[in-house]
Amino acid sequence: MRPRLRSVLALAVLSVLVGGCATTSGDSEPETLTPVSAPPAELRLAVGGENPEGFDPTLGWGEYGNPLFQSTLLSRTPELELVGDLATDWTLSDDGLVYSVELRDDAAFSDGEPVTADDVAYTYETAAGSGGLVDLTYLDEVIAVDETTVEFRLSRPWSTFPGRMATLGIVPAHAHAADYGRNPVGSGPWVIERWDEGQQLVVVRNPDYYGDAPNFDRVVFQFTEADATLAAARAGELHVASVPLALADQQVEGMELVAAASVDNRGISLPFVPVSGEVDYNGEPIGNDVTADLAMRRAINYAVDRQALVDGVLNGFGTPAFTPADGLPWGNTDAAIEDGDLERARRILADGGWEDLDGDGVVEKDGVRAELRIAYRASDLDRQGLAVAVADQLAAIGIDATPEGMEGSASFAVAPHQPVVFGWGSHDASEIYRLYHSSLIGTEDIYNANRFSDPYVDEQLDLAMSATDLEVAAEHFRAAALGPDGHGYAVEGMAPWVWLVNLDHTYLVHECLDLGPLQIEPHGHGYPITEGLSRWQWSC
Repeated sequence: MRPRLRSVLALAVLSVLVGGCATTSGDSEPETLTPVSAPPAELRLAVGGENPEGFDPTLGWGEYGNPLFQSTLLSRTPELELVGDLATDWTLSDDGLVYSVELRDDAAFSDGEPVTADDVAYTYETAAGSGGLVDLTYLDEVIAVDETTVEFRLSRPWSTFPGRMATLGIVPAHAHAADYGRNPVGSGPWVIERWDEGQQLVVVRNPDYYGDAPNFDRVVFQFTEADATLAAARAGELHVASVPLALADQQVEGMELVAAASVDNRGISLPFVPVSGEVDYNGEPIGNDVTADLAMRRAINYAVDRQALVDGVLNGFGTPAFTPADGLPWGNTDAAIEDGDLERARRILADGGWEDLDGDGVVEKDGVRAELRIAYRASDLDRQGLAVAVADQLAAIGIDATPEGMEGSASFAVAPHQPVVFGWGSHDASEIYRLYHSSLIGTEDIYNANRFSDPYVDEQLDLAMSATDLEVAAEHFRAAALGPDGHGYAVEGMAPWVWLVNLDHTYLVHECLDLGPLQIEPHGHGYPITEGLSRWQWSC
């Protein structure tokens, strides 16, 4: 039977989950799944790699979504609306510096101890001091006012802090020991039954969870590579299987293809400043005389045919990208352009003084030849394919671009002087701030590594971050992309990036398993499709 393609669009939240894929335990064989009229007690998923660091939210577990074993203060609906989880009410002071949160009084950890404001304060204090992935830069202190009231006191207004409350799972102060990541105690809908490292993670329904009970008793996350995952799906051993884009057109009897929309984007950073003779903290040269030219950056953006990249590199599973926040409430739809326009790109170059003076097919200006090396992480085939395809497209407008694969994170390090294929995509609007605000220049951070700076963009991002109303914040984030008179970071503004594509995340799903509405998914860390795991239903 040919699988039906179910394209799922919705607005979203982050979700990193535990690893999962194919072998079961070392002493048992997976049971072949057969059609049944009643829901199976156990679901088998192969939807991502194992999380070797374990499940401690204070070190970053759950940073990209629901932490599974722990509760969060807030959560997001599929439409990205913030709603209460542990929190029953939350308010912000007029000056934007104090969030006051009221907690429900019926939540307990899986060891039977109640969840209190002291646990919330402990969690945030520990995460702030851990040096992990959790960004709590502007949190001055957190105070447990009483058993069910906690105050977060900020050093500056921080409009995206509620998003942090929707991702940081609460840990118990009394049971947060050195081995917590291997044996998490939480108040979420699931608890760990068994973790066979390198093979599988088995979780079971938490009988004391205060929320709606999941519809399945057990879930087995199996850990396998793509080929083994597909083989297990064909053998009828899985209910959900993540498949790479190159294999997404495979037909599997009894399963349908779900193409989940995402903001898991790919783009090429363009060094914003000319060659300076200086080096950064890594010793990398700063500046590029080709991409420092605005006409060059805009011409590149107009020449790139993004739909051709989706069709040719992503096997049709994706969408063109024009900002790092396409499809999110703080994204600006006006930033999109009619791309793949080679004639317009050539005119922009010519008007900007770029000409092919010696007839070799490459334009130049003031003695600078339009030669670029596009760096990408060599182990990532999608990034390689995009770099090669973009280089081919740019040749048509007289730009000599050469893809250059690099090992590990070496490709990121060259961003101050060389175009780099990056991958981003978050449900945290502050990612836009980190990508474009000039305060990040020169810091030991891969954000804004191309050294973009623009006073208008800085102003809009500062207004967005300091807003005390989320819609006002979103308006300023949108204005940072494209404002009046050509201001902004988008193509018709300063164009410091050429955003390429948003990937679809592709899954084979048992035809009787109803996943319900899916959030638009973030960058592909973990396995975000399971954000709604507790809501999944059997439909046969």
